[in-house]
Amino acid sequence: MIPWSLLDTAKIPNGGGDLRLKQRGQEFSIMLGTNELMNSRLSGSEQALATLACEKIGGRPKPHVLIGGLGMGFTLRAALGVLGTDSRITVAELVPAVVSWARGPMASVFENSLDDPRVTIHEGDVGLLIRAGKSEFDAILLDVDNGPDGITHQANDGLYDLAGLRASWNALRPGGVLAVWSSGPDAKFTKRLRETGFAADEVSVRANGKRGGARHMIWIATRAARS
Repeated sequence: MIPWSLLDTAKIPNGGGDLRLKQRGQEFSIMLGTNELMNSRLSGSEQALATLACEKIGGRPKPHVLIGGLGMGFTLRAALGVLGTDSRITVAELVPAVVSWARGPMASVFENSLDDPRVTIHEGDVGLLIRAGKSEFDAILLDVDNGPDGITHQANDGLYDLAGLRASWNALRPGGVLAVWSSGPDAKFTKRLRETGFAADEVSVRANGKRGGARHMIWIATRAARS
């Protein structure tokens, strides 16, 4: 078997630890300690995050979608495949090196997605964009950390608590969708979504789509106009 090679390391801001980019043949892995955060062979649930959310806003003119977390670009590429030419996609990535990896050693994984004219890359905290937005987005897609029970960056918890969910509500246009990826179920998070006013559905998806793999969770939470 081909051994893994370490290509690069990058610090997560505010003491979140070190990310490691590894390669084995045509396969890439991003790890934090002993935890594999993502792998280029496992893209099904990240793609589902985009397709499930973007289908919910289908038919809207000039939709603006915010993606939290660039990762290996599977969510971005899936969104580009669903959305029309009049759409805008803003991708917020906290770790600048991840963007550099996307344009460098992992360019074959990303294909030409970062150069699509619909795409803007923001190197910074997605939470800041959410809190600054007022009815700005038609969909917010969060693939940040490990989901509501994060492991890499404590500040990410602020995306998933009641205050963070209220900020997402305010940043969405009426009828907009908040979609959240997680490595597993979280009943307390579902309760918080509904307390915030979202109509929330839980969707179990496989890490490698129809080919199986671990079960992950996606929440599709729709904002309705408050009475």
